[in-house]
Amino acid sequence: MSENIFSVTSHNKRIWSFVIDDMIINLLLIIIFYEPIKALMGNVTVIDETTVMMINQFVMDNAIIVFMVKVLYHTLLVWQSGMTLGKYVMKIRVVDYKTGSSPLFWQAFLRASIRLVSEMFFYLGFLFAFFSSLRQTLHDKLSNCVVVDA
Repeated sequence: MSENIFSVTSHNKRIWSFVIDDMIINLLLIIIFYEPIKALMGNVTVIDETTVMMINQFVMDNAIIVFMVKVLYHTLLVWQSGMTLGKYVMKIRVVDYKTGSSPLFWQAFLRASIRLVSEMFFYLGFLFAFFSSLRQTLHDKLSNCVVVDA
């Protein structure tokens, strides 16, 4: 598929989609970890070094679950419809660069996984969108996807 067939979405729509998706994922994580967080913070009156160490330990103990929730959210929704909830609200979608259809499962999984790595390294992979004619992030490029107006 050629570049001029795509109606590549704006940076603003992608940023707002990201914010919405992050809020949804954080809400899911609050629901998942509500009881442990409540127990952890139940007796805290002052944030001191011990409290910070307990919070850090909690985060480290549950990092795999957080990663899994993020990857599953982005993989399953993009694979099924090309849209996460944030993309749906912003009326944008992820498509395979060659076919223009929703990404295959492996593409969606690869995209979500690389996206997570980009987040862990100061969102550097997201900066690619500002220097690409198709506004592709690193996770878009490596999964052969592009984000277009729906």
